[in-house]
Amino acid sequence: MNGNPRPLHRSVRPLAATLVIVAFVAFLIEPAIASTVEVRMRLPVRARLDLADKKTITVAPFLVVTQEEEQAMSADDVNVEEEFEGYLSRLLKRKTQLKVLDAGPVDYPTYDMQDLAANEEYWRYLGERTQADLILSGSLDFDIQDRSGYRTEEYVSPFDGRTYYRQVLVEQTGFEYDIVMEVFDGRSGKRLYSDNFKDFKRFEGESVDPLTGMFENLYSLEDRISGVFTQRLVETSRLLYND
Repeated sequence: MNGNPRPLHRSVRPLAATLVIVAFVAFLIEPAIASTVEVRMRLPVRARLDLADKKTITVAPFLVVTQEEEQAMSADDVNVEEEFEGYLSRLLKRKTQLKVLDAGPVDYPTYDMQDLAANEEYWRYLGERTQADLILSGSLDFDIQDRSGYRTEEYVSPFDGRTYYRQVLVEQTGFEYDIVMEVFDGRSGKRLYSDNFKDFKRFEGESVDPLTGMFENLYSLEDRISGVFTQRLVETSRLLYND
């Protein structure tokens, strides 16, 4: 009997020390977790272009790119170029301090966008004619696509109550916008900015109004497009630590 207490005492001491260490670590960790707070913030993002001494802008015609496409409906009744340029003018008036000037009739020396963008003499001429500090132009492609197809879904038979799988035709229409935006200096003719904006929207059914799809694309791109010319706010999250 005299030998039993000593082994028991030795086994209790390491266990007690371990519990003390675990409690101490938990004491250190718990305040750190409790003092962490996630905060949603709206932060300003500067405009992509430096608009110092820039007061006016004109929207020159965009070159409409045609590609091979599987169209669910014809977009011939929609003047994509006219609708898009009108939208840009309204957006600039609403989102920026720039005065939008009418470009008037424009006759491009070439319809190859790469060669046209490099023609500083032409953009300088257009800037002198319109008296615009900035000239906005580029190319755009608006595709209407048939995205209908078959989808597998579960089917519960009303006769035997068993679950089966069957192929169901789902009619969908896709609208895709691909915009290349170029901004030129109206005085020097130099290209100041170039970017590519893309968006795709999918709608159920085949008889979707092309204008509806077109403007759904544009609304999705609106913040990015206006962000070229004006400061915008982006929402983000930050973790705050309290001592």
